[in-house]
Amino acid sequence: MDVMTWTYLLVGASFALYIGIAIWSRAGSTSEYYVAGGGVPPVVNGMATAADWMSAASFISMAGLIAFMGRDGGVYLMGWTGGYVLLALLLAPYLRKFGKFTVPDFVGDRYYSQTARLVAVVCAIFVSFTYVAGQMRGVGIVFSRFLEVDITTGVIIGMAIVFFYAVLGGMKGITYTQVAQYCVLIFAYMVPAIFISLMLTGNPIPQLGFGSTLADGSHLIDKLDGLVTQLGFTAYTSGVKPTIDVFCITLALMVGTAGLPHVIVRFFTVPRVKDARKSAGWALLFIAILYTTAPAIAAFARTNLIETVADKPYAEAPAWVKNWEKTGLIKWEDKNGDGTMQYVAAKDRNEMTIDRDIMVLANPEIAKLPNWVIALVAAGGLAAALSTAAGLLLVISTSISHDLLKKTLMPRITEKQELLFARIGAAAAVCVAGYLGINPPGFVAQVVAFAFGLAAASFFPAIILGIFSKRMNKEGAIAGMVTGISITAAYIVYFKFINAGAGVDQWFLGISPEGFGAVGMVVNFVVAVTVAALTQAPPKSVQDMVEHIRVPRGAGAAHAH
Repeated sequence: MDVMTWTYLLVGASFALYIGIAIWSRAGSTSEYYVAGGGVPPVVNGMATAADWMSAASFISMAGLIAFMGRDGGVYLMGWTGGYVLLALLLAPYLRKFGKFTVPDFVGDRYYSQTARLVAVVCAIFVSFTYVAGQMRGVGIVFSRFLEVDITTGVIIGMAIVFFYAVLGGMKGITYTQVAQYCVLIFAYMVPAIFISLMLTGNPIPQLGFGSTLADGSHLIDKLDGLVTQLGFTAYTSGVKPTIDVFCITLALMVGTAGLPHVIVRFFTVPRVKDARKSAGWALLFIAILYTTAPAIAAFARTNLIETVADKPYAEAPAWVKNWEKTGLIKWEDKNGDGTMQYVAAKDRNEMTIDRDIMVLANPEIAKLPNWVIALVAAGGLAAALSTAAGLLLVISTSISHDLLKKTLMPRITEKQELLFARIGAAAAVCVAGYLGINPPGFVAQVVAFAFGLAAASFFPAIILGIFSKRMNKEGAIAGMVTGISITAAYIVYFKFINAGAGVDQWFLGISPEGFGAVGMVVNFVVAVTVAALTQAPPKSVQDMVEHIRVPRGAGAAHAH
């Protein structure tokens, strides 16, 4: 069978499974819609959290980033993994004990203020839309190549699927769908990695293959260093980013992960605080399988890419080049008229434009793996993008229905009306997400990095200070969140859209827009602590509540009202 037939078969089967699960686990109450009734077992929740957290950026874009950036790409690996550890140890158990559905709910109650709740709602929606744009873009890329439709059509197909199971099933439907999606995405990620590791190094374990010798006796990394420097690129193992930028991007991704509302809400779906800790441990294990494999896939893909493209006649170009050219994600421009594909670092001589988001998806084709493996990777990429998109859309819809309407503007609405508004909010969010996927502000992992920076600059200080500081009051939290997200968003917009050509010499202290969330977070902390010190302390009831959250024993069920 050809690739397209296999793709229709595997993607169709996986979609039928997701939709079947959504219908089977349809939410009938706000508790089921928001937190799956709070009765999900830790192992299941760990798997769903892993799928929720490993987005199109993790599956499609991260190995591509490492493949092109070499050592510098490791910041994404360190930041996202470290951030999950931070979230699991520092925040999840305390937030679960507090027993609220959403981050704005926590902020509103902890800071005894509707204004604080509204600021948190705006931040949650802003961060979630930025993040979901990257997911929908990933969906569009997969569909455009494997179903041979344009990216816009691919995004629209993805919107329809997410709309169905996110709007219908809520968190209950999403949780069990994400378990299936994790199984699909991890299988799709590991199978080609094992194949290619065996082909290149003879070792079936990609993580070990990454440090092994090739058939010619040379080390994989040494060979890759030689290949890229020969073409004028910086050595794969040497970084060009300033140390402060590496530090800030890693920190922004870490604290951004810990402030991501769609991941935090997963810890409310388990029965007890103890289960929140257990599910965090399981999730870390499930995440590590993919994350420890990504550097190996990056090295395999870059090696195979250079060997099949550089200095080869275009007339003899492998089929994968022609296939990806149709999507517009690979372009060849014969600048010197010799009919040879010049892939070099010098911009005036380089004839190949290769979108880094295709590396994982094209990897099986470059390595000439069987057609079913190529189609399996397509199904995995879609599972990764759709699982995270669904979690984000749920955050947006609950922020609108629960925090904005029920808790602020329309407190008298019934549970049935609240559920209806949640579904309407999710439907509207799908449309906006689709638009952002068709017109993205960058490649997938870059867009996602912006979302993490915004989360770092807004939520993380408010949550940390809310849990660990009895003195933190509503004035401090509001001032910190508004200042943090404003300064970070302004910096990103200025250097990505207004002065897009600016380089490291024009950035503040050499910190890139992807890393500026770390600065925004520090500003948030300083403003929040300063304002809190100059204003009235919170009421004693709030201080007692903070004391209660930090005691590790006991926990109530997550509640909405």
